[in-house]
This record gives sequence, C-alpha cells and structure tokens, in this order.
Amino acid sequence: MTSDRPTSDAGPAIRRAHPSEAGALSELALRSKGHWGYDEDFLAACRDDLARSPDDIATSVVYVHDEGDAVLGYYRVLLQDDAVAELDALFVEPTAMCQGLGKRLWRHAITTATALGCTEIVLQSDPQAEGFYLAMGAERAGESQSTVMPGRMLPLMRFRLR
Repeated sequence: MTSDRPTSDAGPAIRRAHPSEAGALSELALRSKGHWGYDEDFLAACRDDLARSPDDIATSVVYVHDEGDAVLGYYRVLLQDDAVAELDALFVEPTAMCQGLGKRLWRHAITTATALGCTEIVLQSDPQAEGFYLAMGAERAGESQSTVMPGRMLPLMRFRLR
C-alpha cells in the first residue's frame, strides 16, 4: 500500500480514495461507461462489475481526482504476485472527458505502480477506450472475454514500466 501522500505527478487534486466514497465511485464508473452509448440493459449488466465496496477501497490502491467537492475520476490498481500491476479501473466523469484528466490519472497510476516495484501494468480495456491506452503507450497483448457478456471479447493491454 502507498501512503496518502501524493506521488510526483499528483498535485493537490489527486489523492487516495476514502472507503466512504465507494458508492460515488461506483456511480461515476457507470456514468463513464454509459458515455460510450451502451444501452440500459448492458449498463444494468455492468453495474455489479463496476461497483466498488468500502473494503475494495480500503484494501487496494485507489486514487481519485478531486475537484473541490466533486470527484471527477479515479483509478484502481491491484497488485499481482509477479511484479505486475493490474489497472482494474480508470474512469472519468463524462463532463470532464477530453480535458487531460484521464491522461493525468494514467500517469499517476504508472508512477504509483513503479513506486510499488511493479515492472508492468496490464488491463482489460473497453473497446471504446482502447485508443486512449494505445495513445498512452500501452500495446495490445491479446483479448480476454468479458465477465459481463459471454462471447464479448475485450482488448487486453500491457504497458512496460521499466
């Protein structure tokens, strides 16, 4: 675990998430997913997968971009045994998209994973977000099946830290 102290790219607006923010982060993730035009049935199927519990936040690495009294984005990193960090979530409030916030959260996640001794980050991307991760320097490493919709394949991305 890292401390509440911001890492080098943090600035005053990126901070550790608080367990009490679990519900707000869950809803932010759903709104962010909904930005891509998915229908209500698909978003309902995603709800449990995107939900965060207070325990999720307390026991993993979760940072938020806090803009005054509003959280505009967050990411969650899960540490794997082999010096790999899984970027389990990176979501931005739809009204804050295309303003550099996702890029800032990505950089912060890289800094955090590097500080934790990881050598790479892996993630399962939404197909609509693959271009973002490619632009950030990640490469497509294959595909993995969606946990929400059997038969739906998602880009599996990898970013080497060292």
